[in-house]
Amino acid sequence: MEPRRATLSDLPSLVPLFDAYRQFYRQPPDLLRAEAFLRERLTRGDSVIFLADEPGAGLGFTQLYPIFSSVRTAPAWVLNDLYVAPAARGTGVAEALMQRARRHAEETGACYLELMTARDNSVAQRLYERLGWQRDEDYYHYELAVAR
Repeated sequence: MEPRRATLSDLPSLVPLFDAYRQFYRQPPDLLRAEAFLRERLTRGDSVIFLADEPGAGLGFTQLYPIFSSVRTAPAWVLNDLYVAPAARGTGVAEALMQRARRHAEETGACYLELMTARDNSVAQRLYERLGWQRDEDYYHYELAVAR
């Protein structure tokens, strides 16, 4: 199974996965909102989504957002979303998606990939570390909520 870059025609497989991903992060189910968000990302081209699927079923996805490193004067990518359907967990789907993201970063001349995960997400942390990702111990992550 080789993850492939998703297109608008993949929304029927992608939307349920994305909605389940949002629910994992304690958001209410909302397929219409999930579809609108993904449709906008794909239409505008402001993210890259890789989809792992088999005929008739989405298995998992990862979504990358472009950023730039001023210090390194080069492009980079944020691996913002990674989700594998419960029935497909433990089958190598997450690793295949992570490897596809890495190849994409290499193909686009990025200087790094970055991601964040919950401190208690030890299963994902083990995968990331096994794939060579390094946990940043030098910097704090800050976030400022703004009104929408």
